[in-house]
Amino acid sequence: MDFSSFLTSLGTSCVIFVILMLIFAWLSKKPGNAVVYYPNRILKGLDPWDGGSRTRNPFAWIHEAISASEQDVISMCGLDTAVYFVFMGTVLGILVLSSIVLLPVLLPVAATDDSVKSTSATTSKGTFSDFDELSMGNIKEKSPRFWAFLIAVYWVSFITYYLLWKAYTHVSGLRANALMSPEVKPEQFAILVRDIPPVLQGQTRKEHVDSYFETIYPETFYKSMVVTDNKEVNKIWKELEGYKKKLAHAEAIYGQSKTTRKPEGARPTNRTGFLGLFGEKVDSLEYYRGKIHELIPKLESEQKITLREKQQDAALVFFTNRVTAASAAQCLHAQMVDKWTVTDAPEPHQLIWTNLKIKFFQRQLRQHVVYFVVALAILFYMIPIGFISAFTTLDNLKKLLPFIKPIVNVKALKTVLEAFLPQLALIIFLALLPKFLLLLSKAEGIPSVSHAVRAASGKYFYFTVLNVFIGVTVGGTLFTTFKTIEDDPNSIVTVLANGLPGNATFFLTYVALKFFIGYGLELSRIVPLIIYHLKRKYLCKTEAELKAAWFPGDLRYGTRVPGDMLIVTIVLCYSVIAPLILPFGVAYFGLGWLILRNQALKVYVPSYESYGRMWPHMHKRILASLMLYQVTMFGYFEAKKFVCAPLLIPLPILSLIFGYVCSQKFYRSFRDTALEVACHVLQKSPNMDQVFRSFIPPSLRSEKNDGDLFEDALSEQVSRV
Repeated sequence: MDFSSFLTSLGTSCVIFVILMLIFAWLSKKPGNAVVYYPNRILKGLDPWDGGSRTRNPFAWIHEAISASEQDVISMCGLDTAVYFVFMGTVLGILVLSSIVLLPVLLPVAATDDSVKSTSATTSKGTFSDFDELSMGNIKEKSPRFWAFLIAVYWVSFITYYLLWKAYTHVSGLRANALMSPEVKPEQFAILVRDIPPVLQGQTRKEHVDSYFETIYPETFYKSMVVTDNKEVNKIWKELEGYKKKLAHAEAIYGQSKTTRKPEGARPTNRTGFLGLFGEKVDSLEYYRGKIHELIPKLESEQKITLREKQQDAALVFFTNRVTAASAAQCLHAQMVDKWTVTDAPEPHQLIWTNLKIKFFQRQLRQHVVYFVVALAILFYMIPIGFISAFTTLDNLKKLLPFIKPIVNVKALKTVLEAFLPQLALIIFLALLPKFLLLLSKAEGIPSVSHAVRAASGKYFYFTVLNVFIGVTVGGTLFTTFKTIEDDPNSIVTVLANGLPGNATFFLTYVALKFFIGYGLELSRIVPLIIYHLKRKYLCKTEAELKAAWFPGDLRYGTRVPGDMLIVTIVLCYSVIAPLILPFGVAYFGLGWLILRNQALKVYVPSYESYGRMWPHMHKRILASLMLYQVTMFGYFEAKKFVCAPLLIPLPILSLIFGYVCSQKFYRSFRDTALEVACHVLQKSPNMDQVFRSFIPPSLRSEKNDGDLFEDALSEQVSRV
C-alpha cells in the first residue's frame, strides 16, 4: 500500500463517518424514528428528547454523553455497562499517556536516522517510505538510539500496571455498592445446587433436598425448587405462544379491514401446510382459536407430568435472608466434591435449564473437549486467514486471477481496492465466529447466559489475537515463514517480531476503518432503522410485533469486548515500533467511549446483570496483550541486534507477578459475594413467595397460582410413593 492509498482509505472513512453523523443528527429528531434512537428511554417511561436531544444543535448528544455521570449509566443500562466504560476509559488513559511521551520522543529519534533504505524491516514492505522514516525500522542495527525505544517499552508497561490497578479497585467498589442495594433481588436469596445424590427409598427428590438443607440451615431455609426436564413442555408452550401471536396478528388484520371499504370486513385466511403455502385453506381466526383451545389442556397435562415425573439431579434452594444465601454459595457442603455442588444462583431469566442436570465429571470432561475443539478451530482458521492476508493483496490477486488485471489496473479503482479489500475481507470472515463459540461455551455445561457469554468472549479474544493479529503478521510472508519455523522452531518470536513492521500500514487502516465506519454505523443506526420501517410497513400489525421490530437488545459484550481487545493488542504491539498508530488507538477508544455512552443512555437495553463479573476477564486479557507486546518487542530488539535487549526479560515476569497479585487481592470478591456486603439492610422485607415464583420457567407457569401447582404435583408424587 502506497501513501496515496492510505490517504484515500483514511479520507474516505472520515468522510463516511461525517455523513453518517449528520444522518443521525437529522433522522434522530423525527418523531417516527424515536423508537430506533431512544428505545431505552421509552421503555423506562422517559421523554425521548428530554435534555435537549431535539434541539437545533446537531451535536447536543455529545454534551449529554459527556455530562452523564457513572450513576446515570448504571441506572439506565446496568452495572455491566458501567464496567465496560471503565475498561474503555482505562485503555484510553493508557494510550493517551503513552502518546504524550512516545510521540514527541520517538518520532524525532527515528526520523533523524537514515538507514531505512538499507533495511528490509520497513513498516510497509519497502513501499511506504513516508511512514518508514517515523518508525523503528528507520534505525540501523546496533544503534544506541534503541535505548529510547527500550525505555518507552518500560513506560507503556508501568502506566498500564498503574491504571489497571486503579480500575480494578474502582470496579470492585462499584460491584460492592450494587450488591449492597436495598432493593430485593431474587437471585440474592437463592443458590443453585447440582449433583444431588440418589434419593433414599420412600422419599421424593424435593423432600431429599429440603431435609438436607433444613438440617444445615434450620432457621433461614425457605423451600426448594427441583429442576425438571422441560423439553416437551417447552415445545408445547412455544407452539401455544406462536398461535397466540398469529391470532393477534389475524385479529389486527381483520380489524383494519373493517375500517376500509367493507364495514363487515374481510376475514383473513391461511393454509395449514408447510410455511402456510400448501394444504387446506382455512379461516385464520377460527383455526388459531381452535389450536389454542386444543393446546391449553395439553400444556396443563404436560406441566403436571413434568413436575411429577421428570425431576432431575439439580435444584434451586431459597433462604429468607441474603447473608445465608451468600454464605451457602461459597461453602463446601459434602465431603466429596461431586456431591451437593453449590454455587450462587444467577438471575432467573439467565438460567440455562438444560445444563443444570449435567454431572460434575461430565462438566469437567466437556470443558476439556471444548478447549480441544477451540484449539483445533484456531489452528485451522489460521490457514484461511493467512491465505486471506496473502492473497487479498492486488499483486497476489492478479497472479491468481489474471483476467482481473484490466479492471484493477484502473488507477482510481486500484487505489480504493488497496485501501479496503484486505480489511473488509477480514471483518466479514470474523463475523462468522461468535455464534459458534457461544454454542461451544454452552456445551461445557455452564449454568447461566452471562457466564456463557464471558466464556465465549475469552475464546473469541484468543481466536482473534492468534488468528488475526499473528496470522496476518506472518501471513504476508506465509510460505517462507513456514519454512523458517520448520528449520528453526525457536525462531517463532523473531519471525513474529520481524513480521510486525511489514504489516503496520495494514493495521493502521484496519483500526481507522473500525472506528470511522464501525462507530459511524453504530451512531446512525441506519441498518436497524431500515429494517424497522420495512417491518412496520409490511409485516407488523400488533403492538407486540412493533416492539419486537424496534427492540434493540444489549451491547453484545461477547463480540464487542474481544473486538476492542484486538485493537488494544494491535496498538500496544505497534506503539513503540510505529508510534503513529497511537493517535488512531486514542481516536478508536475516545470515539467509542463517546458514541457508546450515548447508545447506552438512549438505545441499548441490558438483557442480564452479572454485577461486573466481566471485569476480571477484561483485566487478564489486557495483561495478555501487554505480555505479547513485551515478548515481541524483545524479539524485535534481538532482530535489530541491540545488545541490551535482555533488559526487557524482566517485564513479562513482572506482568505475571502483577496479574497474580491482582487475582489474589480482588478476584475472590468477584467470584463470591462478600458477607459484609450481603448483610446490608433491605428497604423492605422480601416476599419469599414472589422470589420463589420468579424462578419458575415460563412454560411451567399457569393461570393457577404457580406455587399451588408445584405443591399439587408434589402431593401426587408423594401419593404414588
